[in-house]
Amino acid sequence: AIAGCAVSTPRCRTDGPLGFGVDPALRINVFDELKLGESYAGVFQVQGFHNESRAFLFQDSWRNVRVKEDVAEVMLQKLRDKTEFTVLATLKQERLNSGVLLSIHYAEHRYLELESSGQRNEIRLHYRTRDQRQHTEGFPYSLADDRWHKLSVAVSVSHVVLHVDCNRIYERVIENPSMDIPSDTTIWLGQRNQAHGYFKGIMQDVQLVVMPQGYISQCPDLNLTCPTCNDFHGLVQKIMELQDVLAKTSSKLSRAEEKMQGLDGCYCERSCSMNGERYREDEGWTDGCRNCSCYNGTVQCETISCPPPQCPPDSAPAYVPGTCCKECQPVCLFRGRVYVEGDLKSVRDSSGNCLLFECQEHSMQRVENAPCPELTCPESDHITLTDRCCKVCRGHHFCVEGHSPSCVENSECVNLEAGSCCSCKDGYRALRDDSAYCGDIDECAEGKHYCRENTMCVNTPGSFMCICHTGYIRIDDYSCTGEPPTHTHTDTHTHTHTHQSNTYICMGTHTHTHCRPDFYKGQEREREREKERERVSVGLTRHICSGSVIKKIISLMLGDLAPSHWKQMAWSLVTASICSVPLVSDGALCTELLYYYNDFITNRDFITKSCCEANRKD
Repeated sequence: AIAGCAVSTPRCRTDGPLGFGVDPALRINVFDELKLGESYAGVFQVQGFHNESRAFLFQDSWRNVRVKEDVAEVMLQKLRDKTEFTVLATLKQERLNSGVLLSIHYAEHRYLELESSGQRNEIRLHYRTRDQRQHTEGFPYSLADDRWHKLSVAVSVSHVVLHVDCNRIYERVIENPSMDIPSDTTIWLGQRNQAHGYFKGIMQDVQLVVMPQGYISQCPDLNLTCPTCNDFHGLVQKIMELQDVLAKTSSKLSRAEEKMQGLDGCYCERSCSMNGERYREDEGWTDGCRNCSCYNGTVQCETISCPPPQCPPDSAPAYVPGTCCKECQPVCLFRGRVYVEGDLKSVRDSSGNCLLFECQEHSMQRVENAPCPELTCPESDHITLTDRCCKVCRGHHFCVEGHSPSCVENSECVNLEAGSCCSCKDGYRALRDDSAYCGDIDECAEGKHYCRENTMCVNTPGSFMCICHTGYIRIDDYSCTGEPPTHTHTDTHTHTHTHQSNTYICMGTHTHTHCRPDFYKGQEREREREKERERVSVGLTRHICSGSVIKKIISLMLGDLAPSHWKQMAWSLVTASICSVPLVSDGALCTELLYYYNDFITNRDFITKSCCEANRKD
């Protein structure tokens, strides 16, 4: 035996963090707090990994497993401001399922959330740091293999340890989590919220232990607080091995430090962000009625195609909250009409009393009527509804009271006289027939934009943008223009110059040269002008141009560079031919004049509109 080490090992204590001796005040049994199996749809008690506690199957995607507010506050009181805690669970997750095991969040802030991604083969720990930033720690490991696993995530200040099946998988230093949890924080089991992160499979023994080594209660054999002499022998051997590893590591570290100068050129994996969530390259996920993926740092989504469900005779396809496609739901036959599960119907008996029925498990069950509030509107404005006994006033806000459909993505609730419906926002179209989910319209691809010459259409969520081509100046939201070239020379000369498919005659002396269009060259450009004249002339209505508009047109059209006889000619043409002839021909002449001095015009569309439409009201 090693000196100072007795041959017999003293008996280890079983209080404190050892095995099943955890102080009940430090343990939170989530199943016991939730009272699962009594009132949660989509959750069923089944055979578990062992018979010492209950196990539950999380199956349907319309469940709502949320801890009641008063119970949640008691649970959070044990966690609040703690720096050491452990999340424990025994689970059997369906293959390829990605779901949340436990989520503690306030609004969009996740203070503690444990997620298992079967698509990425990863365990994720979401939390908020002490400087109030959202952080995610990912551990590459696959739990979604339809097999039983024991899972433990222990946090101690800035230290996290992951155990799977009583084996230490990862141990890391992380940013300090913040357990400064506000009031009204919600706790969810098997899902992130009502619409996302549904876990599918079986869970057992979901617990929160407010201590750093809570995994010992799950795996008592990991308790090594009472080492034996053999343990000391192994420790000495490990120290010797570590010394050898340290020497080799020091040599490698020295070489690595020489290469750290090139780290700035290292490849960083791209990621994507959508709805406040961060996704890795090639990761896929479902967003409402779209299958999305992250490719080259860009989110790419495709609309989900919903095949018609093949429902048995006693069911019918219907939308279920949290799903995109219709699912088979039980139906009820009542007074010659078919209702699906959850539908309400009010009827009057022979005495005129209102009776309310709800479709439940293939039959219409009588439900109690709540007392009707007193209406403040005239009786002529009373509206009778088919899904309740209480009347409402005309103009009642159904969207506010919660009876409206679940308008989820890019959709908004619209009030009707006797109910409400979903309607897509501007720039979006419905992805399913009830308009609860809407997708962006690509105006650029479908030719539904107003971008004009010298611009490029760029699609944006719910709209589009018109981007100027290189070298062009923005006029308004939909069009851009180019500037005519100005050259500087040192001698007197006349020459011909071509710029951007336009031909110019340039004249000048000494240091300044002015260029004007060469109107006698280019048959192809002349044909383009003729087509444009015909297009502008069609549909012009009666108008009269005032003197102030004419002066503005000539000033914009010719500018300060034009000779005075050009301006005089323009004034005569406009005054005689446009303002005195209020017919279609005046528009053609106006356009002819504009295109004659086309390369001196800053905004020919604006001038055309000013000349031909500005004074239409007169």
